[in-house]
Amino acid sequence: QVRLVESGGGSVQAGDSLRLSCTASGRTFTPKRMGWFRQGLGKEREFVAGISWNDYITYYSDTVKGRFTVARDNAKNTMYLQMNSLQPDDTAVYYCLAGVSDCTGYGCYDATQFWKYWGPGTQVTVSS
Repeated sequence: QVRLVESGGGSVQAGDSLRLSCTASGRTFTPKRMGWFRQGLGKEREFVAGISWNDYITYYSDTVKGRFTVARDNAKNTMYLQMNSLQPDDTAVYYCLAGVSDCTGYGCYDATQFWKYWGPGTQVTVSS
């Protein structure tokens, strides 16, 4: 069983930064990609960012591009999301995901059906 656990969420002011972490544990686990989704109160779940595990290709939604950076440490089975210039619209529960299927390109990241494992989520609240 693979377990994903997010950490680093919290409450900040607009313009502040946060770094989220996601660590995978459990059986020997080598994902093909990992990513972040988020869901604000009353909103649909949306793709935020993702990274391929072998060649470090990154993908971002237009709403976070230029402000958020996704990275990973293979040795630690950990993925990070550095979030800068946070705005109230970034308030949401942020979920870590891992995918194991052979799928490449942006379409494999922004659709939930290509992700197999989900973390429980961590709350990020940005006040104006």
